Amino acid sequence: MRFDRPELNRILSLYGRMVAAGEWRDYALDFLEDRAVFSVFRRSSEMPLYRIEKHPRLRARQGMYAVVAAGGQVLKRGHELAQVLRVLERKLIKALVE
Repeated sequence: MRFDRPELNRILSLYGRMVAAGEWRDYALDFLEDRAVFSVFRRSSEMPLYRIEKHPRLRARQGMYAVVAAGGQVLKRGHELAQVLRVLERKLIKALVE
């Protein structure tokens, strides 16, 4: 399973803005048999702060996209990637205001 080009462009756009804000420093891509995962890190030696996951098998039920926090808590799940990424874009706005 993989992210397609428009999905990856949207994720990398958010990643670039978070790096510019000083919130994120590194990322990793994992392409597993049943899902694709984009993990973001504050430092590469730590556990990921967030994971953006694509599970095609969940397409008909909860939606195939999810943002998962470091502790495994699902912050947002849905059918549209843009809608799911809004939870992280709100964190960007808070980072810029502080």
